[in-house]
Amino acid sequence: MSKQPLRILVLADTHNRLPPTLGELAAEMDEIWHLGDVCAPSLLAEIRELGPPVTIVRGNCDSALEWPLTVDLERNGIRFRLIHIPPSRPPENVDVLLHGHTHVPRDQTRASVRFLNPGCVTRPNRGAPPSVAHLMLTDGRIDWKLTGLR
Repeated sequence: MSKQPLRILVLADTHNRLPPTLGELAAEMDEIWHLGDVCAPSLLAEIRELGPPVTIVRGNCDSALEWPLTVDLERNGIRFRLIHIPPSRPPENVDVLLHGHTHVPRDQTRASVRFLNPGCVTRPNRGAPPSVAHLMLTDGRIDWKLTGLR
């Protein structure tokens, strides 16, 4: 018997600016994960107003010391670590590591850990367009889709 998919909007590196289409991007999402560099804490309040529960980690440009540097979550039997700056080595006891910081989208597996980066809402690097990602978890399967911003 298949479970209902879990739908998560993942964004990073907003740097004081939310996408104008954030409401549309978050529509029908079950959760929102922000991977750091929100910068203005008031933006977090705007994200929370969208409704789905928000999980955030602190980035190197964030001054809100109450935000954690790392969050470990388990969803649908998959172990996730949320962090802003990616580690140089894959962590143990984690299936998927989500990070920001580089401003470049990523979907790479290293030593059985999948590294995912939704890209950057502002100031993307290396020719990447501004982006966020939609993560869908269905029956232990991970579907990761980058969404370019207009």
